[in-house]
Amino acid sequence: MSMMKTASEKWESVKPMVYALAVGLVIGPLFSNYMGWQVTGGTSRAQIRAGIVETQAVVCNAQARLDNAEPNKLDWSARNDLAKKWSVTPGSSAADSDVTSACSSKLAG
Repeated sequence: MSMMKTASEKWESVKPMVYALAVGLVIGPLFSNYMGWQVTGGTSRAQIRAGIVETQAVVCNAQARLDNAEPNKLDWSARNDLAKKWSVTPGSSAADSDVTSACSSKLAG
C-alpha cells in the first residue's frame, strides 16, 4: 500500500501542473492566433506578392518616365498603355495586371 500511496501523493502534487500544461497547449495557439501573433502561409504569400508588385511598379514607373517625361498629362488609356509597355518583366511574354495597375497609378501622381 505504501507504494500506491506514494504514487497517489505524487500525482496530487503534479496534477495542477499537468492540467495547466494541457490547457496551455490547447489555449496558447488559439489565443496567439486570435491576437495576430502568428503569420499564416496565405498572409505571408500575400505580403511577398505585394512587395514584388510594388518593386516591379517602381521600375516600370522609372522606365516609363524616361520614355515620356510627363505621363501625368496623358489620359487614362494612354497612361495604361504606357504602363503595359513597361511592366513586362524580362523572361515573360505578357504584363502582369497588378503591376500594370500599380505602375499606372504611380504615373498618374
